[in-house]
Amino acid sequence: MSAKKRDSWGSAIGVILAVTGSAVGLGNFLRFPGLAAKYDGGAFLIPYFLALFFLGLPIAWSEWTMGRMGGQHGFNSCPGIFRSLWKNRLAPYLGVLGLIVPVIIYMYYIWIESWCLGYAWKYLTGQMNLGVEPATYTAHFTSFVGITADGSFFSHGLSLPITSLLFCIVLNFFFIYRGLSGGIEKVCLWGMPLLILCALIVLVRVLTLGTPDPSHPERNVLAGLAYMWDFRGGLAGLFHSLQNAEMWMAAAAQIFFSLSVGFGVIINYSSYLKKKDDIALSSTTAVAGNEFCEVSLGGLITIPAAFIFLGVAGTVGGTFGLGFQTLPVVFAHMPAGQLFGFLWFFLLLIAALTSSLSMLQPAIAFMEEGLDLDRRGSVSLLGFITLIGTGLVVWFTHDLAALEAMDFWVGSFCIFLLATVQTIIYGWVIGTRKGRQELESGALLPIPQVYDFIIRYISPIYLITVFAIWIHQKGADSLTAIRSHPSVRITLLFIVAVILLFLLLIGRAVRVWNAKEKSRS
Repeated sequence: MSAKKRDSWGSAIGVILAVTGSAVGLGNFLRFPGLAAKYDGGAFLIPYFLALFFLGLPIAWSEWTMGRMGGQHGFNSCPGIFRSLWKNRLAPYLGVLGLIVPVIIYMYYIWIESWCLGYAWKYLTGQMNLGVEPATYTAHFTSFVGITADGSFFSHGLSLPITSLLFCIVLNFFFIYRGLSGGIEKVCLWGMPLLILCALIVLVRVLTLGTPDPSHPERNVLAGLAYMWDFRGGLAGLFHSLQNAEMWMAAAAQIFFSLSVGFGVIINYSSYLKKKDDIALSSTTAVAGNEFCEVSLGGLITIPAAFIFLGVAGTVGGTFGLGFQTLPVVFAHMPAGQLFGFLWFFLLLIAALTSSLSMLQPAIAFMEEGLDLDRRGSVSLLGFITLIGTGLVVWFTHDLAALEAMDFWVGSFCIFLLATVQTIIYGWVIGTRKGRQELESGALLPIPQVYDFIIRYISPIYLITVFAIWIHQKGADSLTAIRSHPSVRITLLFIVAVILLFLLLIGRAVRVWNAKEKSRS
């Protein structure tokens, strides 16, 4: 579509690690173990792996396919790719989800990333030696984040929490500005192996803890692993757990969040591939790499470590409670805890960075191809928009209301919508026969034929069914939260404003694309 030189990947391994880096993030090491602990351990794995095989893998394959197809037409953004694949006036506007999902998630994700940096620095410099009382670490986290009241995050002036946030913002935009091969790919080529190394070191330490407290012989490594993965309450407890629609939606959302499917990132990344580049093996490798980090690393570190030192009571507390309050207590009990505390939060920092770098690339690609902005202009405009959103999140810190509102309505709700749209476009607009021809072009791995049936029928029905049951069971609670929290209402108004802004920009881009096509005809 444009005479400007298109960005591209430097190598096949580079794109695989970049997609894996986008997928491997805080969701693997904090969100996944937190959800597994919340939803009865092994019971959570049933909807989780069903979502992986019926949603995650099929949608990943279809996103890689649609992305490369759109790239052959000269498009790298979700609105442009949808428009090139579906000759419908509505198509590019549906692509707004592929822009606002990663952009808005970035707005609060960068803040959590800065927590990891701040904690890693404190462990490195010996400032996290706070004793062994859990209340001390809870109070520290509350103060660091500013949970007690809106605006309290700024009460300490230019302190470590604020400088960590500013540093993360600058670091992200430095690498984002350098483009795909010069920035994102280079970070992932170095960052992913370093991440795996740190995770393996921490994992080995956790699995060799044995029974550290002789007065509690029941708190040992095997018992911790059993608590993480066993079915609690036997078959009766399992059947009761499986009736919880919230668990099914949480499992599906975790697959989307973890694999970066339904984000708009993969469809953007794969659009830079050439016609004969493999996408079958590359997409499967990226999914497998993510699952290794999530289940084999994240699932074996957090909950077992907390159980060994703190018992069942230490395994609750949600994503942030486990990661930033419980595990510091564990490190305080652990020999060489300062070292392993640093490695843990440095690991989280790398995981967060490789993910956050991917989140703005889809919108940057759109601004470059749809608004004819150069890299500097698109990065500057997007930096201004995201700075406002991040400012909103770090102001409304009371009970993390703005963060949780964005995480639910965009990080779960909108991802579900985008995933559903993508399955319909691939399965019913493009068609599975044409899609398979594209998927198999240059493929180094055969994809089972049953995948065509799954992506056409099973995946959309699965998504719509879980979504409908969840609305029936939990929709009223979400509306109550909106009515009772002014900060949540303000956050939702901001999300709507961002959506409207991008819809206007898409309208402008469509006129630009139409004019260019008309001038060539």
